This record gives sequence, C-alpha cells and structure tokens, in this order.
Amino acid sequence: MAKIETVNVRIPRKVVDWLDDLIKEGLYKSRSEAIRAFLREYVLSEENSAKSSSLEEGGNE
Repeated sequence: MAKIETVNVRIPRKVVDWLDDLIKEGLYKSRSEAIRAFLREYVLSEENSAKSSSLEEGGNE
C-alpha cells in the first residue's frame, strides 16, 4: 500500500459545506475520504487524457 501523507489545504466554506452534505448523505465517511476519491478520479482522468492525446499524435505504436 502506498504511503499516505498529510496535506493541509484551504478551501472555500461553500466547498466544505458541500463535502459535509455528501457525508450526511452517506456517500463518504469523512472529508478526507471524499477528497481522496475526487483526487483519484481526477488523476485517472488526466492519465487517460494524456494517453488518448499520445495515441492521437501517433505515440505508443
């Protein structure tokens, strides 16, 4: 398992309220869990986008 680091960030109150709503709805157990999930999806999306761009440009042949 990858080592997990602690990172402190400042985010707008509106985003914190939104995260708290997701927790209240039972979608996530904590703010940290929600943020990790969003970051994981973002990273995977960026990696897939980079692979697609590379293939469109003739890479990975």
